[in-house]
Amino acid sequence: MSMLQEFKEFAVKGNAMDLAVGVIIGGAFGKIVDSIVGDLIMPLVSRIVGKLDFSNLFVVLGDNPGNLTALAELKKAGIPVFAYGSFLTILVNFIILAFIIFIMIKQMNRLRAPAPTAEPEVPPTPEDITLLREIRDSLKK
Repeated sequence: MSMLQEFKEFAVKGNAMDLAVGVIIGGAFGKIVDSIVGDLIMPLVSRIVGKLDFSNLFVVLGDNPGNLTALAELKKAGIPVFAYGSFLTILVNFIILAFIIFIMIKQMNRLRAPAPTAEPEVPPTPEDITLLREIRDSLKK
């Protein structure tokens, strides 16, 4: 029964719940970024470069006896391909996601930072030091 109790304590802790929520939101956010990259950014880049379909950019590394031209057909036939177009799409996806996370963390850190105080408080001088200073000053005169 102790293992069940330990699991219950772990599962209901705030950190485990926060992690679960983060994973779920991260998955949904990843789909949004995929859509932004695949449906908005890559078509614009393709148009600028010359109306290329980035997902279908590849180099055939093996023999292509059937002269297949589609990436899916080549993979299905087991012919090795260097699919750099898919990699470019995923790379753009990662850069956008990393930038958004950077901005979010930067804003969170800005909100968490304590407001700077006008002047640091100086602790009061102990009485014996004050008396010694007075004695020193009176001896100087």
